[in-house]
Amino acid sequence: MTVRSERCRVLFVIPAFGGGGAYRVLVTLLTHFDRSVLDLHLAVLNTAGGIFRDEIPEDVALIDLRSPRLRFALPRIVGLVRRLRPQVVFTISGHLNLGMALAKPLLPHDVRVIGRETSMVSRMLESQRFAPLWRFGYSQFYPRLDRVVCQSEEMYEDLIRNFNVSPRKLVVINNPVDVAHIRRLTEADIPPPLGQRPSSASGLPLRLVAAGRLIPSKGFDLLIQAVAKCPELQIELELLGAGHIEVKLKQMSRALGVDDRIKFLGFRENPYPFFARADAFVLSSRFEAFPNVVLEALACGTPVIAMPAPGGVREILAPIPECEIARSVSADDLAAALRSWSERRPGRVSERAIEPYSPRAIVSRYESEILTLARR
Repeated sequence: MTVRSERCRVLFVIPAFGGGGAYRVLVTLLTHFDRSVLDLHLAVLNTAGGIFRDEIPEDVALIDLRSPRLRFALPRIVGLVRRLRPQVVFTISGHLNLGMALAKPLLPHDVRVIGRETSMVSRMLESQRFAPLWRFGYSQFYPRLDRVVCQSEEMYEDLIRNFNVSPRKLVVINNPVDVAHIRRLTEADIPPPLGQRPSSASGLPLRLVAAGRLIPSKGFDLLIQAVAKCPELQIELELLGAGHIEVKLKQMSRALGVDDRIKFLGFRENPYPFFARADAFVLSSRFEAFPNVVLEALACGTPVIAMPAPGGVREILAPIPECEIARSVSADDLAAALRSWSERRPGRVSERAIEPYSPRAIVSRYESEILTLARR
């Protein structure tokens, strides 16, 4: 019979060492968890590549499942759980959460499973092939999870209203942001900005930055249109990211005559120096879950101008006077928000604005959920 550690053994399971916000959150959690109460293990479907691999703390036991596809990985995950006997299994992406919900009857009966949802599921499924089948899967099997961590109140309501998940199984925990870590990274050298500021303050341009995967949901087409609608602002936009619509976005910027005002910089492993030197960060997403990139921009002291994307945007930005939220998700209203913010030029964001998202505050909530489930 397996003898369990006095500490709570937790097995985190992730698809890969990706470059998105969910992986940054994972690194922050693993770095700040209390080792006196948690015994941390991390299983990865495929460890090849990934920008966050080297940031995993050395005392976290790393397991490579060598399975690039979830359907091949599930039997290995079940076998690993039976051997390792963690009190809690913790997954961090929707499809992997769903896979663990399907496999839960095969796990030891006293193993609890937590899924951390990373999207507004109803909005995410709008662009999925076989959306009705996925919707059935979420509604039928997500309730098997012992707990689902939602990043925002809107995500919480979405799972209750559209996917038959009991409120008793849901908890809202916002994402953490490690301000000290990010501010250290802002000191790295980066290429010079797009243009040179004129000597006259009256001609001061608006230096913006945006970042994310170049995919339709991020709304960069709306941002380019908004830039074109504001010639008087002399906008200089640095766009960080890569994705399958990059060519279309560049073609749009040329067609609208703003290609000399927009610099496509590709994916940057360290985007924070770009955030720090900008006048404002722009979030143009059509929908979000709880946008980590907004917290990261705020951690750099940079105000945010944002679309009111369904998700956690309003929760984060409404209390911060230096930020601006557009009236609707549209190029016209984003342009209006750019003008409004430019007229105010409210200055930098205080570190106090993001104290609610400090690693210690957020990590303690995760620890409480994990330990409560483990004792059941």
